[in-house]
Amino acid sequence: MTDFETQVRDAFPELESIEDEGLREQVVEAWVLGLERGGWQDISDIPYAWNIDEVTNVEHVRGVARIAIDAAAQQREFHGAAPDLDTIVAACLLHDVGKCYEYPPFVADDLLDDPDPRYVSEEIPHSISGYALAHEVGCPLAVQRAIPHFLGEVPTRTLEAELVKSANSASSNAITQSAMGITLQEWVEEYSQTS
Repeated sequence: MTDFETQVRDAFPELESIEDEGLREQVVEAWVLGLERGGWQDISDIPYAWNIDEVTNVEHVRGVARIAIDAAAQQREFHGAAPDLDTIVAACLLHDVGKCYEYPPFVADDLLDDPDPRYVSEEIPHSISGYALAHEVGCPLAVQRAIPHFLGEVPTRTLEAELVKSANSASSNAITQSAMGITLQEWVEEYSQTS
């Protein structure tokens, strides 16, 4: 059997920057559940997007976390804001965990072992299923609130949620530009799938 817990810990060294050990374990637990239910063999097989597999979801998630951590430091230094780093890192690491459920239909069958049809569906956006996973494992509301990253999905936007959303946009734009030569907005308009 695949040791998803080890895969998650190895894939995301940023976990160590979460000071709250309980929150760190909740992030790992959410990923393990997503990987098991999605039927994945390896966390690194999940693509960044359903039609962009040159970049893995792990690479994107790590990039989002690093961008958001840097942005939070700038917010503190230049503006005196006090964003909660544990919330930011946890939400960044979980913002695309829902791709475990959304993307099995878009990868080769040999990358999967028995996806659970009760969870796997391209019909539910990964930002919503990611929120559900975070909720299921008991992540604090502040983390849950920062996971959905499309406009209109969450009524209250916190500083932490805005940092996660903007870091996701920055990373996604870099990926679509390098992989396809288009902006994220152009990608969304052309493919009208989730990002």
